[in-house]
Amino acid sequence: MVVIARSSSRTSRALLLVIAVAALVVVGCRHLPTGTSSAPATGPCGTASAAPSRYDHVVWIWMENHQRDAVIGNSGAPFVTDLARRCGTASDYRVVGRPSLPNYIGATSGSAQGISDDLGPSSHPLAVDNVFRQVRASGRVVRTFAESMPSACTLVGSGRYAVKHNPAAYYVGGTDRDACSHEDVPLGTTTSGPMADAINGGTLPTFTLVIPNLCNDMHDCSVQTGDAWLRDWVSRLTSGPDYHAGKTAIFVVWDEPTPMPFLAVAPSIKPGSRTGTALDHYALLRTTEELLGLPTTLGTARTAPSLRPLLHL
Repeated sequence: MVVIARSSSRTSRALLLVIAVAALVVVGCRHLPTGTSSAPATGPCGTASAAPSRYDHVVWIWMENHQRDAVIGNSGAPFVTDLARRCGTASDYRVVGRPSLPNYIGATSGSAQGISDDLGPSSHPLAVDNVFRQVRASGRVVRTFAESMPSACTLVGSGRYAVKHNPAAYYVGGTDRDACSHEDVPLGTTTSGPMADAINGGTLPTFTLVIPNLCNDMHDCSVQTGDAWLRDWVSRLTSGPDYHAGKTAIFVVWDEPTPMPFLAVAPSIKPGSRTGTALDHYALLRTTEELLGLPTTLGTARTAPSLRPLLHL
């Protein structure tokens, strides 16, 4: 009888231990951050506990003509799908105009400027303020890297280069047109050219706009083609010295149609973060101004939501 009693006592203690551990697990789960994954960070996001007060570099990469569900979760887009899991996304990211050009102009000036077509710079010379001029006025460096562009600041489409996707070519006020000749340059490849040199040398511009050609941006070619292109370039950026210094944010966006895929990559973003707040290209512009310490004065961006608190930027 004593043996049975001792055995029963040991069983009871073991049962109590199991119950206690289970309770701790439940309590811990209740305190996980809302909208984030509990998976350990493996990079490129989640490697910093705090966001910098000001960033040294912001990079935009613009893709084309796909809704969110056509890319994120698509078997043809394994890189983008995985990046959404490892970094930050928005589930309700919206256009600011139609077709393509108004979105590029809106994102860089805070207004679509009344444009509702894809005509070239000769049809839409814009003397308005813009983020390129803001960065330049602050004494810092801005670049557009446009894939397949024949030469600097080409003002007409050529082959797979679409000028309608190159907003810097439309601005003519102040020093904009003169600056375009050296700030708006061909992309090159992942191994050679001005952007590869900037990544390798740790000399990324303060603000970088990357424009893939009409195939690699998913406009004319497959999601799989664009995904492979993004894998190569985003991986180059996140493996470079500027990103590892902890003050670089990368945004991968699609121009249209609503709701578009949206990816945010920065060391302080918790892996798996997702915001359901209604956002658009004006929110991207406002956030970029904030990250770089610029005045938030460009058009509708002044009142747009900021991504900083939403994605821990």
